[in-house]
Amino acid sequence: MMMRHPLALMQRRFIPQMGSDTDTHATQGGISRRQVLQAGTLPLLGLGLPRLLAANAPTTPKSCIFIFQYGGLSQLDSWDPKPTAAAEVRGPYQPISTSVPGFQVGELMPRLATLADRYAVIRSMSHSVPVHDVANKMLLAGQSLPAADAPSFGAVVSKLRPATTSVPAHVWLQKFGGGAAPPEPAYLTGGFLGMAHSPLLIGDNHDDHPANPQFRVKSFDTADGVTRNRLDARRQLLAHVEAPVGQATEVASTPTTTARGPASHAQFRERAFDLLAGSQARKAFDIQQEAPTIRDRYGRHPLGQNLLLARRLVEAGVRLVNVVAWTGLAPGEKFMSVETWDMHGNAGIDIFANGWNGLGWALPKCDEAVSALLEDLSARGLLDSTLVVLVGEFGRTPRISKGSAAIGRDHWPNCYSAMVAGAGIRGGAIYGASDQQAAYVKDRPVSPEDFAATLFHAMNIPPETRISPDGFTRPASTGQVIADLFA
Repeated sequence: MMMRHPLALMQRRFIPQMGSDTDTHATQGGISRRQVLQAGTLPLLGLGLPRLLAANAPTTPKSCIFIFQYGGLSQLDSWDPKPTAAAEVRGPYQPISTSVPGFQVGELMPRLATLADRYAVIRSMSHSVPVHDVANKMLLAGQSLPAADAPSFGAVVSKLRPATTSVPAHVWLQKFGGGAAPPEPAYLTGGFLGMAHSPLLIGDNHDDHPANPQFRVKSFDTADGVTRNRLDARRQLLAHVEAPVGQATEVASTPTTTARGPASHAQFRERAFDLLAGSQARKAFDIQQEAPTIRDRYGRHPLGQNLLLARRLVEAGVRLVNVVAWTGLAPGEKFMSVETWDMHGNAGIDIFANGWNGLGWALPKCDEAVSALLEDLSARGLLDSTLVVLVGEFGRTPRISKGSAAIGRDHWPNCYSAMVAGAGIRGGAIYGASDQQAAYVKDRPVSPEDFAATLFHAMNIPPETRISPDGFTRPASTGQVIADLFA
């Protein structure tokens, strides 16, 4: 059965079970007595008490805006142009220079070209699965062979770096749709970490996005007939019922234990109450507070407005915002799918055309929105603490082919590109290289595991951190951090 976000469950008056934690009581330093006792066995695992202490030391909180180019962007027409290749490989677009000498990108990304010193590009992403739903699950989990209950990157971030303000830790903007979508448990639940780390979904269908004038976030609405006073009364009643005999029934705003028991219920419930009754989250989601000039700068299309909303959310303390890079419809088009970047030509739109499923429409919209996001984060002093990721589940075939109705490029996981920025990423860096047709990796391949490990590292999360209930198995990532991407 599909697990729903805590807010939905709160509306149904459930008291949900949190995801399992490994602690029973915490010491003053934030390390459990259990962890200290286990430290004697850690040398056998290659760890020791100093490393344990370092892993639990306070770190600068980081957030992430993870943008999915759902369907798979063509690397040849964007980050890895091949101007000397044959016409049926290079396509019609010319490379343009960027602000970094020797670094060129496709001509449909002029604004991003001027900002090349603020981001890095990986040109050697690689795996072997050309199937959308499987490859998307691999990207979400950061694993080449993810288990059925593997948590997504966002769920792990929510677990290890929870929000410290009254906002959700993990938000998903624009639901996947169409035949390319991964199974919903892969991204709308917390996997084995539990539903406490599932994302708050905003954008349940193609019309439900902040570029729509009728858009309204409904997640903070209480059930019919439930006023603020009734909500507070239920809160007090639950606290009274759960309080041990002889103890005061005053509601604690932050429970002090994380054991798997009533305190866990209380902590989870209090977070849900804060979200429903508080004003901080509501304000963060109210994109109408933004000036029209700022909204215009991002672009009045789904991706632009969702990225502006994502900026508002990380500014309010949300740790992970996933954004599906759906760029909307061209004038006069009817909705078919949010699979913008799956450009086979099967939708009847040429990959190089100006329709919703063509680069001529989608890539300029992406250029507009992502460049605005980078500039905005930088101007607000947020880029150093916010990781920005732009990637699809794979790339596209080097050779242009005839689809069922128009020309396109097919699925290609062997070699593709990703952009990363902020959170310590070295601007202007190019990592890895492809061959003369951007078909295969020539130098320094990057696996899903390596990519995930690098993202965790950027967020001050050691990839080897154990996330399983026993505290010994299932590291956050088994990949190798790409050290060359960091300043």
